[in-house]
Amino acid sequence: MKAELDKLIDQMICHGVLFDEAVQEFEKQFILQVVGRHRNNLSKAAAELGIHRNTLTKRLQQYHTGAGANGHARRQVAPRRKSHS
Repeated sequence: MKAELDKLIDQMICHGVLFDEAVQEFEKQFILQVVGRHRNNLSKAAAELGIHRNTLTKRLQQYHTGAGANGHARRQVAPRRKSHS
């Protein structure tokens, strides 16, 4: 497994993947795999991950909304309304 990880890290470095991006993507994929194994039972998944269920829920919401590591969602601009003059 270490050899596979070394190869993956080398590919990421060669393709310009930044450390923070790599860590975020690893965490996301790890969490999603565990949640999938438990068929979306967040209590069981959180127990296996060693985190609180509320923390797991927040992470999943961040993945769904596209929030970054700081927890803030990407800003979306609402379309302008037409004025009724």
